[in-house]
Amino acid sequence: MANNTLRKLQFVSAATLAFSHGANDAQKSMGMLTLVLLLGGFIPKFEVPFWVVLACATAITLGILSGGWRIVRTLGFAIYRVRPLHALSSQLTSGLLILSASVVGAPVSTTHVVATSIMGIGYSEHPRAVRWKKAVDIAKTWVITIPASALTAIVCYALARIILGQH
Repeated sequence: MANNTLRKLQFVSAATLAFSHGANDAQKSMGMLTLVLLLGGFIPKFEVPFWVVLACATAITLGILSGGWRIVRTLGFAIYRVRPLHALSSQLTSGLLILSASVVGAPVSTTHVVATSIMGIGYSEHPRAVRWKKAVDIAKTWVITIPASALTAIVCYALARIILGQH
């Protein structure tokens, strides 16, 4: 009975998390695209065009539909066996934290926030039940992402300069 109630409440918590995820990630994407449009001379002032809002919302939705389930599976089963109470708590906590960050304009990673909330829930209930090796693997990936992104940007910029003849 309690699990059924919790599962129903998860519709609210999942919606909160989805909305906050879109609010935070969409702001980052819309800001970058609008900056490119402004710097490229395609718009006269820094004002997000409505089609950019639609494009970002569509891209985030398609991304979640195409690969989001793998992340959810990893977070919900590989780190700690999440049950309805855990899912509700994690989704509400993550959703409210991400929404708060969005309100103040702070970019945060939804995956980071959700993963660490699940680790915290697992740790508070039974620390040994958390699969710390998987958590370490995820953390290593996070640490590698930033320098790998920087290196990729350097290579792309250098190639663009060569192609455009601006040595």
